Amino acid sequence: MNDIANLPVAVIGAGPVGLAVAAHLISRGLKVKVYESGPQAGSNLLDWRHVRVFTPWRYCVDAVARQLLEGHGWTMPEFEAFPTADEIVDQYIGPLAQLPELAPSIETNARVIAVSRWGADKVVSKGREQRPFMLMVETATGMRRDMARAVIDASGTWQTPNPLGAGGLSAEGEKEFSDRIAYGIPDVLGRDRHLYAGRTTLVAGAGHSAANALLELAKLSESAPGTSAIWTTRGTDLVRIYGGGDADALPARGELGSEVRDLAESGRVRLVTGFATTAIREVDGRLLVDGQTKDGLQTIGPVDAIIAATGQRPDLALTRELRLDLDPWLESAKALGPLIDPNEHSCGDVPPHGHRELSHPEPGFYTVGIKSYGRAPTFLLLTGYEQVRSVVAAIAGDMAAADAVRLVLPETGVCTVPALVFGSSAEGCCGGPPPVAADACCVADAQAKEKGKAGCGCGCSAAA
Repeated sequence: MNDIANLPVAVIGAGPVGLAVAAHLISRGLKVKVYESGPQAGSNLLDWRHVRVFTPWRYCVDAVARQLLEGHGWTMPEFEAFPTADEIVDQYIGPLAQLPELAPSIETNARVIAVSRWGADKVVSKGREQRPFMLMVETATGMRRDMARAVIDASGTWQTPNPLGAGGLSAEGEKEFSDRIAYGIPDVLGRDRHLYAGRTTLVAGAGHSAANALLELAKLSESAPGTSAIWTTRGTDLVRIYGGGDADALPARGELGSEVRDLAESGRVRLVTGFATTAIREVDGRLLVDGQTKDGLQTIGPVDAIIAATGQRPDLALTRELRLDLDPWLESAKALGPLIDPNEHSCGDVPPHGHRELSHPEPGFYTVGIKSYGRAPTFLLLTGYEQVRSVVAAIAGDMAAADAVRLVLPETGVCTVPALVFGSSAEGCCGGPPPVAADACCVADAQAKEKGKAGCGCGCSAAA
């Protein structure tokens, strides 16, 4: 118990963010142990290996990891090229995991199923910080318990998709017909072509995964007659998926939104908005999907297959015996909740945040990467890499570096909030009527003016 400082920092997950944690820890001379549940580093990315990401290489590589790689003769891919997930694993994650500095610290096929304090559940307070963390690790040879001085959870959310059903619960029949439901982004044009060619597929979701699936189904229909798609979304405002077009600082993201919008508006895909799935049933070997709408119950189909691109959620069972402070509805790190809440805005920019926002009442435990966002969307690798830099600096005791958080993200070109109700005399940003769709700064400015204050200090009032 007295040698906790000599124990390694445990990192859960060997994806791009988890390996960045390892690279930063090693660069500071700290011991690290990385646990990867899959057969190789980056296993989750290989599930959607065919998808080309909308961020170029310059946003996909961590700075410290790059330095380690280049020290062994690695060459950075073309800065402005857009890699597929497969290329990220092959050209970046794989080589990084094989470096002599990192490889001995990475264990694959090792699933962490629970984290606690050695000899103390979450109720025990006395001497808690003096106890090492205990990780229950499941491997092919059985279960074991490992100790760690700190734990950084970078396990992501890919393995825990949201259900297709409304209200966050499985639809009636969802488990029964699971063999005809794909969660995430199936390889429509490649590995899974036989499941969709010449058939009708329902795609549920209003994010980039749904957009990718719809565009691939449209492409497939050009060579496979009879291929068609029906697109359902729970919401009615598709601004997040349609995006900011030319105003998006990531052109590929803007193009993705524009293309799927053209697909829907041209009628090549039937779009049903405001559809909350409640049940799936089979009739004559095909599926009918029931859902609640503003006009009552509606049935869609028959369809042959379903793609549930409805997002993911964090696995909270993993840390049940730790003292965590989570946003009550996003299940993100609590301090991040108001900054990323999709109920409030769809901004691609997120204020800089680091170890203080990512820590919990459990000293030495941090959540980083997309899991730190909980159920919220719009996470970018750049965000994770800056989180990692700050958290590792804090663990190393370099608080000046840990607190010097800088995060500049490419803007989406879209930043909307729900319509706000202001008094008749209220002004919006820099004068004029109050905004119905505006950035968070402008809404704060309008709210401040409504209360008789000068403004939010974002520059709007000064410009006026």
